[in-house]
Amino acid sequence: MSATEPGPRIALIHALAHSVAPINEAMQRDWPEAVRMNLLDDSLSADLARNTAAGRAGLDEAMHQRFETLSAYAEKTGAQALLFTCSAFGPCIEAAATRRPAMPVLKPNEAMVSDAVAAASGGRIGLIASFAPTLVSMPAEFPPGTDLVTALAAEAMDALNRGEGALHDALVVKAAQGLKAQGCAVIALAQFSMARARAAVEQAVSLPVLTTPDSAIRALRQRLQLKVAVKQA
Repeated sequence: MSATEPGPRIALIHALAHSVAPINEAMQRDWPEAVRMNLLDDSLSADLARNTAAGRAGLDEAMHQRFETLSAYAEKTGAQALLFTCSAFGPCIEAAATRRPAMPVLKPNEAMVSDAVAAASGGRIGLIASFAPTLVSMPAEFPPGTDLVTALAAEAMDALNRGEGALHDALVVKAAQGLKAQGCAVIALAQFSMARARAAVEQAVSLPVLTTPDSAIRALRQRLQLKVAVKQA
């Protein structure tokens, strides 16, 4: 690829406004030649939280259709791959991926799950989320038998919404320290918006700390490279 030739067009689909900056910063750092498009519908996370709190099915048929609509729009713009950045919508993303077998479609956390399992080498994994519905759906994405302990960084998302980034990071650190005390060998930060706290968590717990943006970009790039290699073979 020449210096002037653009890279692949990647659609980044967000359900939280706070997810936009972390993945774009990571893409600019690790994959600057990629052409990014950002689609944000922050009512997705709000509606899911509201339905979950009311005891209703959050990932219902209507929610699935909303994800399909976003995926189809991104595909029609020429996107060569889709990366979703909110970890509470796994079944909706899986359905969108099933309809597009020739296109790389990544859930936000699937690459990090694989990286965490490899890094833990059979040890205990600590998973921290700042969005409660994530801890309902995401543990099932780990392989059966994984020694997994979860923690909710309660109030961290609210702090971020108020612009209190330092408090958000401190709450994530506190959750990570609790997981280390329970014998975790690796800490995984579930939300893209939590990537900002990585350095603080690493300093506080002296353990490997994984974030969803870094793992997702590596995996997506590898899948597209493999796709190109297969075409050229």
